[in-house]
Amino acid sequence: MNITHPYFDDQEIEQVKECLASGWVTQGPKTAAFEKAFGAYQGVSHALATTSCTAALHLATLALDLGPDDEVIVPAFTWITSANCAEYVGAKVVFVDVNPHTYNIDPVALEAALTSKTKAIVAVHLFGLAADMDEILAIARPRGIAVIEDAACATGSLYKGKPVGAIGDIGCFSFHPRKVVTTGEGGMVTTDNDDLAKRVAVLRNHGSSPLDTRVRPWSMNQFDVLGYNLRLSDIQAAVGLAQMGKVEKLLADRRAAAAHYTELLSGVDELSLPLLGAGEGHSYQSYVVRVLKGGRDKRNAIMEAFENEKIQTRPGTHAVHRLGYYAGKYGLKPEDFPIAATCEDTTVTLPIFPGMEEDDIARVTEVLKQQILSN
Repeated sequence: MNITHPYFDDQEIEQVKECLASGWVTQGPKTAAFEKAFGAYQGVSHALATTSCTAALHLATLALDLGPDDEVIVPAFTWITSANCAEYVGAKVVFVDVNPHTYNIDPVALEAALTSKTKAIVAVHLFGLAADMDEILAIARPRGIAVIEDAACATGSLYKGKPVGAIGDIGCFSFHPRKVVTTGEGGMVTTDNDDLAKRVAVLRNHGSSPLDTRVRPWSMNQFDVLGYNLRLSDIQAAVGLAQMGKVEKLLADRRAAAAHYTELLSGVDELSLPLLGAGEGHSYQSYVVRVLKGGRDKRNAIMEAFENEKIQTRPGTHAVHRLGYYAGKYGLKPEDFPIAATCEDTTVTLPIFPGMEEDDIARVTEVLKQQILSN
């Protein structure tokens, strides 16, 4: 059993056939339609498609004009690109620890890490559970600190009833195959800020400024800033359009699978299960449990047992401060952020995907229970 299975049907095939028949396969009308659909769903004024969430995060730091001498606060338990986006523009990453129950940034640790150089906070909605945005904004807004929402896992996630992606200044989404909506690879920048949207649009397209005069055969765009080629293709956007047409089903299936997991595992005291989240908005991009007794050895034995049963699992994610680049550059030790380190060592991501059968969930939970109860 794989950890995920993207859900495709004839809708994706028809959208891609339509795209190919049109002859327009780079960023164009399908991308524009996908952006419109995604922006409407997430409740934002602007949605700009990119090659990946990594690209979206990079564009966010560029649009916010972050650079050397600026500090960007990042949770220590996350995927590496949450931190890399600051490094790309020469800013300094400042890690802070996470809440062991939500896996998201700890607002108390966040406030303690502030300095006069803090210019941005990357608020990660890890595994699809929204971060505590009220606390984060209460810390950031009075100080003029920008908030980047790393919503890679959070298509469809709500915070107190509001979709994530425009609660902070700028949001970044992923369409990797493990995500709720997939285009194979791809990402999206979202914002309600017109100026930030304009900057992202220019930066993702080689730095090309839109023509502001009547287009003639000899008209050429202007290039006044250094930009990048981070555009999504219309072929990928066609897949995304089809996915948006069934996004409610994709989310409902994930939430149903998560509810069944929780029902079957609720009596296992040795496990910490995912929290539902404010406003019942968890998208369950991942269903991550934490082993409370036995540490890394116990967790590894559980994952090995799953492998023997041909059930794919993985740790929750990285304690990024322990990775070679960051540990070496900033002289960080594993114990500097102990909760993040413990979360990496003791979490297990269980298979979850649209269309998952109850028998599959029962099989996964049975293996897990047997291993939890074993010596």
